[in-house]
Amino acid sequence: MSINTREWLFSLIIAGFCIGLAFLDLSHIPQSPKGIHARGRIMAVDNSQVRQNLIIKTEAQNLTVRLLSGPHKGQEIFVTNMLTGKLEFDEFYEARSIVLVEYDTVDGKPDHGIARGHYRLQMQLVLIGLFALLLFLVAGVTGLKAMLSFIFTAMVLWKLYFPMLLNGFSPIPLGLGIVALLTAVITFSVGGLNRRGIATFTGAMMGVLLTCILAVYFAKWFALHGAVRPFAETLLYSGFYHLRLTEIFIASVFIASSGAVMDLAMDIAATMDEIKRKHPSIGLFEHIHSGLRVGRAVTGTMTTTLLLAYSASHITMFLLFMAKGLPAENILNAPFVAAEVLNILVGSFGLVTVAPFTAIVAGFLYRGSSERMLQE
Repeated sequence: MSINTREWLFSLIIAGFCIGLAFLDLSHIPQSPKGIHARGRIMAVDNSQVRQNLIIKTEAQNLTVRLLSGPHKGQEIFVTNMLTGKLEFDEFYEARSIVLVEYDTVDGKPDHGIARGHYRLQMQLVLIGLFALLLFLVAGVTGLKAMLSFIFTAMVLWKLYFPMLLNGFSPIPLGLGIVALLTAVITFSVGGLNRRGIATFTGAMMGVLLTCILAVYFAKWFALHGAVRPFAETLLYSGFYHLRLTEIFIASVFIASSGAVMDLAMDIAATMDEIKRKHPSIGLFEHIHSGLRVGRAVTGTMTTTLLLAYSASHITMFLLFMAKGLPAENILNAPFVAAEVLNILVGSFGLVTVAPFTAIVAGFLYRGSSERMLQE
């Protein structure tokens, strides 16, 4: 079987797994009793019950919505939009807006409607489609494989990892297993079932394991617990008292950095592959040294990746601290800030070390005869 045939077969297997995961339900958690969702257009708005204090709105906003999809398309339903006074959760609607409506039926007619936000699903699909098109235009068949890996990652997290955590599986071993699965699928799908893929997988997993070990110890030394994450306390109050939030937090550290680690591992492995193709007679140590030189240049820019990603996601938090005039010692010592410091620095350890790990592994994998290179 040729290399291309094996890779296409591998991609078909992954696609089959994605389809299978779509029908998998490991959580066995009953869904909301209001099981009907539909797109609707707001025809009329009644704000008479809304109470406003400065920028905060509370109480009920009453809407008349015409359903645009679902089994009751064309019918109108009375919808209540409860405003809690929390800007990050509340949405205030105007007439002609398109919303997602959740409702049940009474005597065969839609009733007890609840607004679930402006309807964004169509534009999300459009954005995904544009992303897939861009991948194909830029990377061709490899781009399609990358999109398949993207879908597989989302399905594994949503259908396997999250439900298994809710069912009480140990977060750290489970997280490592999930990362190993995702790394294998992504690297072998994009990099190919060859020495380049093996080098990428091995180097990336070595970086992830180092990140995991550091996260375990530094979370203890920082005296951090998993409740520093948003919604952690709400999750406990929802009945999941058995969850080990601290271990979930530790697992989130190396899972969050695994994508960047894979990216850098693929860069180094692809470089090592190209060097060997252009200079088949290159020696082992010279080959590794060349990979390390490339690794130094790439690492110089990648070290800021996690810093920018995590800092940008918490801009408002830092702005609040600055607006309050808090000194840097207070800010850095706060548990939720210390958690992000751990995220950034421990994740960066994995990024920095994955380059030499991958270069060394690739050097030994490509050490032998170069005749096989022509077949890969």
